[in-house]
Amino acid sequence: MKLTTVFSITVMTLFSCHSANDNEIPVESGMPIQGTWQLFSGEIIVKNDTAFTDYTKDQKMIKIINESHFAFLKHDLNKGKDSAIYSSGGGTYSLVDSTYTEQLDYCTAREWEGHSFKFKVNISNDTLVQTGIEKLEKLGIDQVIVEKYIRVKDKK
Repeated sequence: MKLTTVFSITVMTLFSCHSANDNEIPVESGMPIQGTWQLFSGEIIVKNDTAFTDYTKDQKMIKIINESHFAFLKHDLNKGKDSAIYSSGGGTYSLVDSTYTEQLDYCTAREWEGHSFKFKVNISNDTLVQTGIEKLEKLGIDQVIVEKYIRVKDKK
């Protein structure tokens, strides 16, 4: 009788357990995307106009990607003097082959929260290139972005 009770409790315990990652989207690619990436250039293309930003001057942005989540942090390098720049955001992502999709759950621009953005990514050596469309009809945003990142090396 005791063995049956122990077995029943064990089975019930196993069925009641769930992973903390149940709501997270798994990565289904062998692409080495996990790590910390520093943005060094970005392009925003709206219709026939292209705006280029050099992220090695006046501002810095990093993107951190782990097994299930991403986060980005951007700020100016002059510590808020002249014009202060700060933005951040994050959420979950999926990666299937070269299709990287971000679900933006948190953002300093709150109207961007709750939206998904799909990109094509390519990693060559220590460079990540992310290309995709950002479209938010309510905000009148319909643009192509091309972002180029370099992998941040461990400071060991």
